[in-house]
Amino acid sequence: MCPIWAGGSLCSIVPYILAVVVALLVYLDFWRPWQLRWGATAEEVARPMLGDEIVARPSFNATRAVTVNAAPDQIYPWIVQMGLGRAGWYSYDILDNLGRKSAETIVAEWQDVKPGDVVPMSPDGKQGMLVKEFEPNARMLWWDGEGDTTWLWELSPLEDGRTRLITRVRMKYRWLSSAAAFNLLVELADWPMMRKCMLGIKRRAEALAGRI
Repeated sequence: MCPIWAGGSLCSIVPYILAVVVALLVYLDFWRPWQLRWGATAEEVARPMLGDEIVARPSFNATRAVTVNAAPDQIYPWIVQMGLGRAGWYSYDILDNLGRKSAETIVAEWQDVKPGDVVPMSPDGKQGMLVKEFEPNARMLWWDGEGDTTWLWELSPLEDGRTRLITRVRMKYRWLSSAAAFNLLVELADWPMMRKCMLGIKRRAEALAGRI
């Protein structure tokens, strides 16, 4: 029963408010913790990784992983050539690659990389993450150049010839800046895009390994 003081209009929105509150609690208590460590072991989540010190207190700290039936040197080239206007992101091309299909081959002209290079995320190729440092066939670290965001790719070989492909994204949200909308997009859409990307790399690398 709606209290007399509340009025009919207020009471009519109470179920929607409750639904939002319940959805928020489910997201914060269950969905967010799970998707921030999708596929990763407790050890992979807890261990320090290259670039962690750049974003010391991240609002968003995600470590994801997948096992690839290929050696590190069969996976690394796919990471090096990523970017809009290059090999794409191996994810949902209609959303993050202007509808162009991500590359299915290793492209030699995109394999030459050096610190400071842009990993393009804009149509003109001028905006995106910057290559911070890398070790061929082992790891590659990107960052925003300001210290608010890092994106690490790490390849950890297993004894049986397979490799753990691990990625870690650390970001400090700036809700009062022009980046606020992008922060919200990362919070809600990063996991499905990243999952698709990692599985895309896995499929391509395993196909390459099968031809060798």
